Amino acid sequence: MDIVLLLPGQGSQKVGMGRDLFDASSAARVAFETVDDAVGVAISALAFGGPEDELRRTHNAQPALLAHSAAAWAMLADVLTPHVVAAAGHSLGEFTAYHVTGALDLADAARVVRRRGELMFETGKHRPGAMSALVGSSSVPIETLCEQATAEAGLVVPANYNSAEQVVISGETAGVERAMELAKAAGVKRCLPLPVSGAFHSPLMQPAVAGLETALDAASLRDPRVPVFANVDGSAVTTAEAARPLLLQQLTAPVKWTTVMQQLVAAFPHALYVELGTGTVLSGLARRIAPEVRTMAGGTIADVERLLELVHTETHQHAH
Repeated sequence: MDIVLLLPGQGSQKVGMGRDLFDASSAARVAFETVDDAVGVAISALAFGGPEDELRRTHNAQPALLAHSAAAWAMLADVLTPHVVAAAGHSLGEFTAYHVTGALDLADAARVVRRRGELMFETGKHRPGAMSALVGSSSVPIETLCEQATAEAGLVVPANYNSAEQVVISGETAGVERAMELAKAAGVKRCLPLPVSGAFHSPLMQPAVAGLETALDAASLRDPRVPVFANVDGSAVTTAEAARPLLLQQLTAPVKWTTVMQQLVAAFPHALYVELGTGTVLSGLARRIAPEVRTMAGGTIADVERLLELVHTETHQHAH
């Protein structure tokens, strides 16, 4: 039985996330406490109790999402590790992917993503920007719309290629607003401005790169046990040396999630795709991109128990 781990990114956070794992399992509790200690802030208290606007802040949401995924993994690792063939994470989730594949210790991962969130937040204050999700197909390529809006109003680029029907754009506020007008004229069904503190995955994030490099240098990054499929180009990364520049590039480059999923499904068509942590955004995208794949959530106690049961049953059947 093959398992591919999918690690959620920012936007999936919600108050109460991971609380049932913390209450039920000492391994999950240790994961949350490790993140709290590493960043010197009670991230777990924010995750469990909010307030929501505080949890949503980039530098809190990122370690909270990491902690929830890590807690679920701590409960599942013994049983799942022999079956895991690959991992991928959306934006912040790519850092979590390196943790669950053994390339980053949890404390190191927590410090890196907390710093990444701080840098993104600070950069957003100095170079204000916006992001918007374009839902539905466009009669004009999104790249062309962005080029036109950039020329007319301000820099805007595609930031997340989430599925054929959903692309997120990012850039200067006037550019994003102009691109939304052009997108509607090109037949895009809905344009949803996102509640973020900056123009993530765009050239506006360039000032954050040096600080993230310093944070990554301070962490000990090892080769992952299994390939981690990179946001930047969908490639299968097997060494720390290859991982590092891709994690830095990711700040200013678009997340090519559709490409990541297509590459994964081509390599592992029969795997079970497990979304480890908060929410089911990536499971939904997986089914849109590759309707034939099997997906499961892995964020609540019920999910964890269902997964352990399934792995037990399928490996047992296989043995006979």
